[in-house]
Amino acid sequence: MRLTTTTNVSVDGVMQGLGRDDEDRRGGFVRGGWVIPLTGTEEMDHINEVYGGATAFLFGRQTYEIFARSWGAVPEMMASPIGVALNGRPKYVVSTSLTDPTWAGTSVVAGDIAAAIRELKAQQDGELVVPGSGFLVRWLLANGLVDQLDLLIYPVIIGQGTRLFSDSGPDIALELVSSRTTSRGITIQTYRTAGRPEYARATADPNV
Repeated sequence: MRLTTTTNVSVDGVMQGLGRDDEDRRGGFVRGGWVIPLTGTEEMDHINEVYGGATAFLFGRQTYEIFARSWGAVPEMMASPIGVALNGRPKYVVSTSLTDPTWAGTSVVAGDIAAAIRELKAQQDGELVVPGSGFLVRWLLANGLVDQLDLLIYPVIIGQGTRLFSDSGPDIALELVSSRTTSRGITIQTYRTAGRPEYARATADPNV
């Protein structure tokens, strides 16, 4: 399977507290609920397509728990295209402490996580989609396990909260697969990872 991360981020890279003001208040975050007022039909069509095309889903613990009590428990959310995809396909959650997940169709990934994910990717064709899960995404990138990044970049600066990319991490070249801007000014970018970036080198003669 191709491992694709799909992430909603602000212009300043924040990915925390998308849905409601009380969704994720870790670190004193008080600006939650910023995605929904900006989301329209075009963005939802794209998200529905990404989730609908998933063969399986991979989560970090925090995102998994948020999704389990919303898409996995609220009837109207379960009946939506996203909910149908999430509830009808295998879900894997990376955790060292979760032992008995209650969301049907969930398996816990523990132990040698990198080896387990490589094995999971090799089992079949299709898309292994990682929704949100910032800490996991950063770990996957650092371990060379991400094949594709799907980014929805919203025209807003949040100014606080967890960013998708940390101040220090791996350097990764990206190849643009597709790019478009919705009528609400949200850019939808899909990139394929392409090894290390190239860097310009200084010449011996500073005048050259």
